[in-house]
Amino acid sequence: MVYLAVIFHMHQPYYKNLLTSEVNLPWVRLHGVKDYLDMVEILQEYPDIRQTFNLVPSLMEQIEDYNTGQLKDTFFELSLKPASELVEEEKDFLRKNFFSINRERVISLYPRYYELYFKARNKKEFNTQDYLDLQVWFNLAWIDPSLRKRVPKLSLLVDKGRFFTEEDKRAVLNAQLDILNAIIPGYRRFRESGQIEVTVTPYYHPILPLLYNTNTAKEANPKTILPKTGFAFPQDAVAQINQAVGFYSSIFNEKPLGMWPSEESVSEHILPMIIDSGVQWIVADEAILFKSLRKKRRDTALLYQPHLLKRKNGTLAIVFRDRPLSDLISFVYHSWKTENAVSDFLAHLNNIATAFKDRDVLVVVAMDGENAWEYYRNDGHDFLELLYARLSESKTVKTTTIKDYLSQHPPVSEIKRLAAGSWIYAEFGKWIGHPLKLRAWECLAEARKLLAESKNSDELAWKQMYILEGSDWFWWYGDDPEGNFDRLFRMHLANFYTLINKTAPSYLNKPLSP
Repeated sequence: MVYLAVIFHMHQPYYKNLLTSEVNLPWVRLHGVKDYLDMVEILQEYPDIRQTFNLVPSLMEQIEDYNTGQLKDTFFELSLKPASELVEEEKDFLRKNFFSINRERVISLYPRYYELYFKARNKKEFNTQDYLDLQVWFNLAWIDPSLRKRVPKLSLLVDKGRFFTEEDKRAVLNAQLDILNAIIPGYRRFRESGQIEVTVTPYYHPILPLLYNTNTAKEANPKTILPKTGFAFPQDAVAQINQAVGFYSSIFNEKPLGMWPSEESVSEHILPMIIDSGVQWIVADEAILFKSLRKKRRDTALLYQPHLLKRKNGTLAIVFRDRPLSDLISFVYHSWKTENAVSDFLAHLNNIATAFKDRDVLVVVAMDGENAWEYYRNDGHDFLELLYARLSESKTVKTTTIKDYLSQHPPVSEIKRLAAGSWIYAEFGKWIGHPLKLRAWECLAEARKLLAESKNSDELAWKQMYILEGSDWFWWYGDDPEGNFDRLFRMHLANFYTLINKTAPSYLNKPLSP
């Protein structure tokens, strides 16, 4: 039997300004209403499907901040403002930013939204009704189609299409807040039913091996260029793990069994930290398996089973994702007809079943749980619904959670030393090595040293430091044309200096340079 374990990873960077509670980018809210709730609630119609969801604590924290009114979202505020009261700067902002969704799969489906898109593109003048319709459509289009259908008012607004009123707009924004409020209870409910397993990531999504020591990058790729000032604070890696476990426990009333290390980044050094936290299994990319076992060729007999990491302070199970199968869903199938995509995926699974007909195997599909669906028809629902229906009927493939599989099939193959690397080419080049990434690490190391020496550091200063250790800032350096993540990193770093009663370095007043 082929046991299929699908793990969806839900993550957003930490956007909130700790000093002002402002959020200048809306992606937690917008992905919240498009991806996080419907992805779990769709399982209501497919009770035989078992699935695993990885929830990053810093994402969940920001969702809770929306629910408790503890942040101010610039995009939300400009959506809420009456169109007749918008000033020119705000109108420019709307025309520039309120088409930030897939044009082909979303904007083009709604004639009025598409009309406004071309009007803005051609630099034609907008009237008050145009701005009001744009405010509504941007926020309405981001709500998942299945959730829109549930709320009669939203369905009516989709049909209405244009000439929206301020009352219509408030209905859309209120619906968004209702959806955000339902996310965490939704996961809690499905977890308690046993249909899903929920796992966790180190709190602010750091690259744990690089927190341990940036020199670890050379272990994964000897050609990696390191920062002039290294970063080596293993205690921060421990804190990020333990805070994540604590946050999870506060939501689900027990510790997590599984952990998705940020960007599936692992190394031998971080294993004792994870074992000490009580986590029982982790997931990594298949390339890490073959590097660890020094295999030059892909070996599915090794891939399709859990492995054991037996260390001095305890043991940890590890599973490895099938990268090609995961990437088919993430990056390929959105351009295929739904029937062809589902049939192709199942054909791969049936071939695996044939190859391993005399034994049980575990196939892990682990992927980003939010970004792929914008490129699919109907936000991915056509694909997922047909896939779940076909899997529910399959005689050769059975879906499972990692927890349930391990309870029946404990690992017997042991990995003596785990190779360092991530799910991006089994190295850390997306976060270190580029001149701008190196500069960011050097700035962080300077600040972290001050924190260790500071007598004025408090809980909020430590929180700000842990936010700065998140992977996203380093990922985007060198590939950030709008400069959004550079601004966020510098904002967080400047706030850190304020929190320890120090003057922020002048270099933070402009984009970082090597």
